Amino acid sequence: MLAVQEVGLSPDYVPYLQAWELQRQVHADVVAGDRPDTMLLLEHEAVYTAGKRTESHERPSDGTPVIDVDRGGKITWHGPGQLVGYPIVRLDEPVDVVAHVRRLEGILIDALRAHGVEGYRVEGRSGVWVRRPLSEDKVAAIGVRVQRGVTMHGFAINCNNSLAAFRTIIPCGITDAGVTTVSEVVGADVSPRDILDTVSRAFQHEYAGVTA
Repeated sequence: MLAVQEVGLSPDYVPYLQAWELQRQVHADVVAGDRPDTMLLLEHEAVYTAGKRTESHERPSDGTPVIDVDRGGKITWHGPGQLVGYPIVRLDEPVDVVAHVRRLEGILIDALRAHGVEGYRVEGRSGVWVRRPLSEDKVAAIGVRVQRGVTMHGFAINCNNSLAAFRTIIPCGITDAGVTTVSEVVGADVSPRDILDTVSRAFQHEYAGVTA
């Protein structure tokens, strides 16, 4: 069973450190068997976060503060207009982190297709990608951590957020591809709330047996 919890969407943006503390609390409960697998869905206040593999030249060129976190991956931005999901789930033994990431990608590809986005995987690069006229752009980013067999962190779908914040960093450490939004791809305004139910249902279908 997977419990889905809406933590906060516009205008009730969630500070990153507040959500990180909630993640840790939920993770501890799932590890202890005190609550079922749980997915948190929210929009963050604007923030840069850097995974463990982030290099100094990939950080903001204007000196903007960055929160260093314990997930995989590199630097990214979270903020208004982006739907962030933290699936905190127990993985089967033996733990296969790559398989978990591929599973998240598949769920997001299915969910975004319902909104007119034909996303796909790119070999060697996590996340969901779309073909744009002049480039191959990422529409959803993924970064996870597994501790004691239970996952933390998760995904971020660019819905109708500004892309300006990505211009001062090297997002996810990738220099030869871009970043886009659902709204940009489909040519209409699509907010995190617009896709919330679709994403929830996609996870419900995949994990089969959900409490909302």
